[in-house]
Amino acid sequence: MQQVPTLSRPLRSDRPEALDQNGAMTPPRSPGPLLRARGAARVWLAIAGSATLSACSLPGRIEEPAGLGPTEARAAILRVLPASTTDRTGWATDIHAALSALELPSTPQNLCAVLAVTEQESSFQADPVVPGLPAIAWKEIDRRAESAGVPKFALRAALGLTSPDGRSYAQRIDAVKTERQLSEIFDDFVGMVPLGKTFLASRNPVRTGGPMQVSIAFAEAQVRSRDYPYPMAGSVRREVFTRRGGLYFGTAHLLAYDAPYDQLLYRYADFNAGRYASRNAAFQHAVAVASGLPVTPDGDLLPHAAGAPRGETERAALTLAARLAMSETDIHRDLSRGDEARFSDSTLYERVFAYAERLDRRALPRAAMPKIDLKSPKFTRRLTTEWFANRVDERHRRCMARIGAPD
Repeated sequence: MQQVPTLSRPLRSDRPEALDQNGAMTPPRSPGPLLRARGAARVWLAIAGSATLSACSLPGRIEEPAGLGPTEARAAILRVLPASTTDRTGWATDIHAALSALELPSTPQNLCAVLAVTEQESSFQADPVVPGLPAIAWKEIDRRAESAGVPKFALRAALGLTSPDGRSYAQRIDAVKTERQLSEIFDDFVGMVPLGKTFLASRNPVRTGGPMQVSIAFAEAQVRSRDYPYPMAGSVRREVFTRRGGLYFGTAHLLAYDAPYDQLLYRYADFNAGRYASRNAAFQHAVAVASGLPVTPDGDLLPHAAGAPRGETERAALTLAARLAMSETDIHRDLSRGDEARFSDSTLYERVFAYAERLDRRALPRAAMPKIDLKSPKFTRRLTTEWFANRVDERHRRCMARIGAPD
């Protein structure tokens, strides 16, 4: 049986009925113009509110893609890659993918920047061969043993033990050809031999790798701040030595940060010397102008070693404390932000440039080439950050001349 719903109140009007002169009930009057207007307004408000809620529930507009599309970008890369490059299509795919994953447009300028650094660092080899690497490795091992106070005979005995691949560690070092192979030897040595932890302090001494020779420490920091776009089978270190990983991390280090530069030359210098090194070198020049003291424009505003004495940049800046109306604590605090983008907005940065420019009566540059001598067991001659940046910049210009549409 169907249940009849009950009502909470009787079916009657909520207003008293009007009676005519004969006592009969008069029909309700139609609403006047004002009431009709109010009713219409309520209807339109309801419609507008509903439309607003509907609009809030819809996604925003799709951004217009920037740069070359995937097919165009890969074709452009193939026009520039040397004909002798192994798996040219794979290189083109991974370079475009690195830019796309980092939300950077595949413009000719960006593509040539990545290509120029890769050509300089590895000649388009995912894990480049290092000539004379066994001798370089043994020299570094002996240096570290002496520094750690480990007797040479004890170290040689440990390296004579059988490693996980069946050969002794010493045999593997003698046959090593690439940094990836050397890194794997050290990983095994630290993990398997007790002396390895003491000798290497549980740290693999191979600090860079892959086709762009990117810092492994940078790569490890990158995955902490942004999801890695590929499945990671092993460690971040191992990914750096792959083509896809080395290109991704190298591209991030080179391009995925805001920098106040009007030339890519300074990004190439930063790639070699550390992010914002060129900006910091220009600041150090301004400190030298303002203080009258010599300051080496190396891009390092504070010493890296814990407990190290004040560096010359801080000493020079402190002589300006009264003229800049800043305390020693404020100056040190701002200098400690030298590895960050926000240093350009700091009080110290702004006041040093303002004072130096008034004193020198000219505008000072906001980017300068860091003066750094490069040191590595792999180098057989004197190299500098300026040399590196200029070599890459030359490669970039050649790439830009060739990357356009075919004739």
